[in-house]
Amino acid sequence: MEILDEGAGELVGWRDPDENREWVRANKSRALKDKRMTVSDAVRRFVRDGDYVAIGGFGHVRVPMSLVYEVVRQRKRDLTVAGKTAVHDLDILIGGGCVSRVEVAYSFGHELRGLSPCGRRAVESGRCKVVAETSNAGYQWRFLAAAMGVPFVVSRNLLGTDTFKKSSAKKVRDPWSGKPVCLLPACYPDVAMFHVPRCDAHGNAQIDGIIVEDFELARAARRVIVTTEQVVSDDLIRREPHRTVIPFYVVDAVCEVPWGAHPAQMPYEYYFDEEHIRLWLQMSASEEGTEDYFSRYVLGVQDYEEYLERVGGIRTLNRLRQIEQYRPPLPEQE
Repeated sequence: MEILDEGAGELVGWRDPDENREWVRANKSRALKDKRMTVSDAVRRFVRDGDYVAIGGFGHVRVPMSLVYEVVRQRKRDLTVAGKTAVHDLDILIGGGCVSRVEVAYSFGHELRGLSPCGRRAVESGRCKVVAETSNAGYQWRFLAAAMGVPFVVSRNLLGTDTFKKSSAKKVRDPWSGKPVCLLPACYPDVAMFHVPRCDAHGNAQIDGIIVEDFELARAARRVIVTTEQVVSDDLIRREPHRTVIPFYVVDAVCEVPWGAHPAQMPYEYYFDEEHIRLWLQMSASEEGTEDYFSRYVLGVQDYEEYLERVGGIRTLNRLRQIEQYRPPLPEQE
């Protein structure tokens, strides 16, 4: 295949598909077993220093914040993070000193709330390095390639852009048409973390609303940790199998964590906690404020339950509940 051009970004997350297939066969069981454990145990068992980490959800929506805080609490270090649709989660991990490298699609901003002073400060100081860039679609297709067990997928979306120049993609000549096309390398994260509305003990996880790229990511990652608003029965999951986005056989840990996305939004469950997000942005404007935030809400609490009490407890949380009529119809659990 004739290579016409290639991006200057570092290739991160790539593995030989056959080697990864053998790893999965040797390390992932298809047995229906109870995978429930605490958030602390899940992070301790499956997140290692130096891992390439990807996080499910989108921006401030359906983000596994209980896992993010626990990664900081356990002082994991030298992580490379897929900055695909990462916002508050990546910002917290950077502020907690966990991240040394990022591959960027959208990061270092809080959408309509403004830029991230914490992430920007870390990049400008050299504590966190942007090693490559891609697009949101580019990430989804990188995960798709990994899920399919192929080394790359073909696209045209990066050609002619500065993003291509900063990416790890290659421009090649299509052997059929002779026209240039873009090859996006597969991406196999060491661990992916998700938050979902419901999941059974085996790891069959359902998602309400938009699934973003969680379908592909869950199948691309070597280790998968799922936090859920509630653990439900197998029967409930099987009544509406079309809602099951993440199947049990890719999941390594199931953690029941009500309000597990706070301060992000959980679709059909609760809204963003804009006051707390605003507090983080204000405090993280300085190094001293960032340290104070972590002392108060992360390192200064024993677990996520104590964090929820620290941010206002049930009174604050109930205020974030959405109106019941907007919840999609679900089968009743016996």
